Amino acid sequence: MRERSAAGPARGSRDAIGPRFGFTITKKIGNAVTRNRIRRRLKAAFASEIKNKTLGACDYVVVARHAALERPFDLLLQDVDRAISALHASKHVQPKKKGAA
Repeated sequence: MRERSAAGPARGSRDAIGPRFGFTITKKIGNAVTRNRIRRRLKAAFASEIKNKTLGACDYVVVARHAALERPFDLLLQDVDRAISALHASKHVQPKKKGAA
């Protein structure tokens, strides 16, 4: 059995970790070099933007588009900021409980 580290939260605990980002980039976008370059640009943009925000322990899935490859980085940062702001401005819909009509 593993012991918990005093440096971080227990495995499986999402309380103090903060946001997590997953990037989906299909093969339709390009070869591996192109996809990895887009992934690196998006990771850098999101890492830069989350420093300025308190997002809590949310999971985000980002679906990449080819335009992220050639978009100037300052505009990409603005796009990321706008997307995160729009997500948190929208009303969160609570899932229905089982058995509720």
